[in-house]
Amino acid sequence: MVQYTRQNISKPVIGVTGNARRFSPSWLCIRLALSLAGGHAHRISVRHSVPQEHLDGLVISGGDDIHPSLYEEEIMAKAHYDEARDELEQRYIDYALINHLPILGICRGYQLLNVQCGGSLYQDIRPLREKTHNRATFLPRKKVVLKKETEIYRIIGHEIIKVNSLHHQAINILASDFRVAAWDADHFIQAIEYNEVKPVIGVQWHPEYLLYLKHQRQLFQWLVAQAKRTTT
Repeated sequence: MVQYTRQNISKPVIGVTGNARRFSPSWLCIRLALSLAGGHAHRISVRHSVPQEHLDGLVISGGDDIHPSLYEEEIMAKAHYDEARDELEQRYIDYALINHLPILGICRGYQLLNVQCGGSLYQDIRPLREKTHNRATFLPRKKVVLKKETEIYRIIGHEIIKVNSLHHQAINILASDFRVAAWDADHFIQAIEYNEVKPVIGVQWHPEYLLYLKHQRQLFQWLVAQAKRTTT
């Protein structure tokens, strides 16, 4: 277990949950994004420990499917689950929500925010797609429409953007704590944000792989800016 101390760190500390693999491209890209935004990223996994009280913000990153028992569905054949990670991230989400820490949920993380607050998921949207492609892509190929008068629209500054797509699940029933902030051509929800005045947003795509686009970097800049407010 990798332990952590906050000594000599003046920047906002952003916890980044994820898998425990030695090589994690998502973690490396998110760490870079947060560093560019003026934050200090620290990895959280079943092998990497960070005291919750040392955090100023939180990223819940992508990865394996969320265990369907968390939203009262049956296990799917050939699916990959990580129940230890589910439980770990649930604890950090609860702490962040109770203590009003800013949260950015990415793909699986965005889905877990919804599930943790009482929502549910489509376990496989591939047969449900009609106007969007099933093939995964790291490149910004899928069109997403952002709802005006939302925080995510204010952050990104565009009504229509193109994003990458690496998921086969999506939000089905939206938790009552959230509102829809974006959707795709098949009307699958692509972004959510908290109904109340809490700095909590989630996106279905992976902005950490789109750092060459200014409006994607702005999501991480928003998170760090919100985290700075918790330290003052």
